[in-house]
Amino acid sequence: MRAGGLEAAFSPAVGGSLLGLSLDGVDLLRRAPEGAGDPLAMASFPLVPYANRIADGRFAFEGADYQLPLNFGDHPHSIHGFGWQASWTASETGKSSTRLIHEHRGNDHWPSAYRAEQKVALTPSQLSISLSATNIGDVAMPIGLGFHPYFLADEAAMLTFGAHGLWLSTPGMLPDREAPADMLGDWSRPAIVRGTSLVDNAYAGWDGTAIVQRSDGVRLTMTATGADWLHVYRPPGEAFFCLEPVSHMPDAINRDGMPILAPGETACLSMTIAIDKIEQALPKSAAIA
Repeated sequence: MRAGGLEAAFSPAVGGSLLGLSLDGVDLLRRAPEGAGDPLAMASFPLVPYANRIADGRFAFEGADYQLPLNFGDHPHSIHGFGWQASWTASETGKSSTRLIHEHRGNDHWPSAYRAEQKVALTPSQLSISLSATNIGDVAMPIGLGFHPYFLADEAAMLTFGAHGLWLSTPGMLPDREAPADMLGDWSRPAIVRGTSLVDNAYAGWDGTAIVQRSDGVRLTMTATGADWLHVYRPPGEAFFCLEPVSHMPDAINRDGMPILAPGETACLSMTIAIDKIEQALPKSAAIA
């Protein structure tokens, strides 16, 4: 899809994922390699009907026990839902918009069937994606939504966002205890993104906006609605990081923290990535925090 100098490409077959987002040929997100079939190699993918980890892939809901597939290699927990590993169907595709649909017909792993939909719109200055899930079964089900975009990070890239706190993790990457929001880095003011330690944590009370300022003068402003949480994934030594707007914390289903969707009801979450350029580029010699 194209709008002005902005271009986006999607792969319905690979998790309804975003392959790349570029402005005048310059990548704004990590671009998927040519022919890649792994959602984890994409520029972004949707999270539905839950985000992040569910401990051991197990949960109880309305008197029944469920075992989810352990869908992340030898990782002990189930992660990111079903949508990212499913094939989606594209419909109503135009030059600068499309609609992607994924249906889960229900099985022993999840309480109810649902229909998920992504509505994508591109303008010369932003990409907007809304993600919805409708309970098409006859019983209630828990629901969680999110997106998993991979932002590029050179050595001088800066990040800013506001949150009330963050959750420190167990060695198994499950929430352990709440801590001040600046414990792993003070993102309330512009700070270098890249670092030498792993950040893979959920930030509570996110204000709904995150700003990435690159050394080439490109500024990306990600905003989201329906997302009270921001999960930040910053692997050490990599030239990318993830800012995941999500509707709940990891393992929320086992902590009474996920909304319930009655038959016929719909939950929604939306994400917009706006692009602009500032006159003064950041110095490329900035030190890594």
